[in-house]
Amino acid sequence: MAFVPRLLVLALLPVILLLGAQVGYRPLGHALQAQTLLSSWLPPLLQDIVLLNRPRVKVRQGTVVGTTFRDGLPQPVEVFRGIPYALPPVGDRRFRRAQPIPDSDNTFDASQFGPRCPGKQLIPIKGNTGSSEDCLTVNVFRPQGVKEKLPVAIYVHGGAYNRGTAAMHNTASMVGWSDKPFIGATFNYRIGALGFLPSTITAEEDILNLGLHDQILLFKWVQDNIEAFGGDPNQVTLFGLSAGAHSIAHHIMNSDLGDTYFHRAIIESGAATSRAVHPYNGRLHEDQFREFVEAAGCKDIPPTEVMRCLRSQPSDAVINASFTVFDRYNPSVRWAFQPVIDGELIKQRPIDAWKSGRWNQVPILTGFNTNEGTYYVPRAMSRSAEFTDFFRTLLPAYSESDIRTIDALYPDPATDPSSPYVETRDIPVGAQYKRVEAAYGHYAYACPVRQTATFASQGQEVPVFLYRWAVNKTVLTGANHGDQMPYETFNPEVREISPTQEEIAGMLHAYFTSFIVAGDPNAVPGRYPHRPLWENYDASVQEGKRIMVFGEGNDERAGGGHVGVPAQMVEDEWSRRECDFWWTKAGISD
Repeated sequence: MAFVPRLLVLALLPVILLLGAQVGYRPLGHALQAQTLLSSWLPPLLQDIVLLNRPRVKVRQGTVVGTTFRDGLPQPVEVFRGIPYALPPVGDRRFRRAQPIPDSDNTFDASQFGPRCPGKQLIPIKGNTGSSEDCLTVNVFRPQGVKEKLPVAIYVHGGAYNRGTAAMHNTASMVGWSDKPFIGATFNYRIGALGFLPSTITAEEDILNLGLHDQILLFKWVQDNIEAFGGDPNQVTLFGLSAGAHSIAHHIMNSDLGDTYFHRAIIESGAATSRAVHPYNGRLHEDQFREFVEAAGCKDIPPTEVMRCLRSQPSDAVINASFTVFDRYNPSVRWAFQPVIDGELIKQRPIDAWKSGRWNQVPILTGFNTNEGTYYVPRAMSRSAEFTDFFRTLLPAYSESDIRTIDALYPDPATDPSSPYVETRDIPVGAQYKRVEAAYGHYAYACPVRQTATFASQGQEVPVFLYRWAVNKTVLTGANHGDQMPYETFNPEVREISPTQEEIAGMLHAYFTSFIVAGDPNAVPGRYPHRPLWENYDASVQEGKRIMVFGEGNDERAGGGHVGVPAQMVEDEWSRRECDFWWTKAGISD
């Protein structure tokens, strides 16, 4: 007799789907605010039809129902998106540490990404779901047919702690093309003022580095729930780019975490010693906090009432104030809303943590790109004085002697015809652009990454692997910050450009996924069994430090005809002299 009702349900299916579209996607975190779950507006029989043949997993806060990706993948990937890992940090929970989702028996539609956390986006985001303060969601990607506990990789997105989202990373492609199976996870965490608002007032409320606390709460969620997806909580790799890489490095420096949440790390174009990590009450942070409070509409309020005011303001007022202050400091690259020394997650200057030896000794794969600075420095810079003024502004704690050293390390093309920074390209940039790009890229990214490899490899307690990304994407930007991301995922946008681009992407993807599943980029031969052996980086030797270089000499995407070398081990001599200087300044609070 059940056959007739099921025919009726099938007949009504278009109406059901229309209703679902009108109700819209609502993540788990709304469960305590309104009846928006599938189980609240569909009876069990209709739920069975709507969610027919979709993968489902029972986690602590309910059953999540995902989707399956097949197009362009050699194996199907089951995808569960938009799963909240914390209560919505809105209303009185704004500017407070996130709280975990309570257990429940509800059923949740996990077919779409949740909204991204509000941020000042630099580039358009594919699959844009809009932004909301209610943004603390996780996405899980697993190969179809999981029958054993698989290694897990958690991607921490970048974006200067003021932009970015989990949806930027094509994790489904990375998982689907892996020669050995693993489970991927991506997530959003609070950014901008909502995630990083250092000051004396916020320190007194114990709400510093909220974005880093969000990350740790997500790591706990993975430990509690990933086995339900077929993952092994004892084989977790953190990997991330830029601010995501900085974050991972800070977690490595936090010896209190031990090996509770992660066991390997891929740190791309970031380091704990990248840029400066100030005390929470540094003058710059206090100035930016005051400007933010005023822009948010809470000026002339007693200090004890400031946070109450900020929590009561409309979301747009708080978000726009965050954007305003970030934009004000962006030209100087003295960005607002950054992690700070809080005595808890970041106990001391990262350089001191390295020197103390108290850090989580896990296998590390790390690297940088040849032209890390091209996004960030003024393209129109044309005068020699602008170069030195740029670094005086960026690094006010540096002495005039330091500024003169920087000036000499990067020979001025205006006075030295043999300078490697003489502009010979036919592009609309100033005469000092190539020079300032190199200097800033070394200071902010390349040299701190190499410093990580040096400290982590001393004594060879754990394996360390170092790379440089050299594929020229455009004539203007060269091998720019973040360019390797679509290659590591074996994304069709790069692998379909040419056979050489496919080979470079395939090798990088093979190395990364081998490290994820085995802690060694060479362990899984896969589709590229003859790729070069990636040797351990060993800073203890005086000569013979070795680094993997990807795509040296390749300019196909920049309109050239050179394919270069997909991957090769070389002596680590690139910009060594410049990095030696920047390392001497790693302890200066700029």
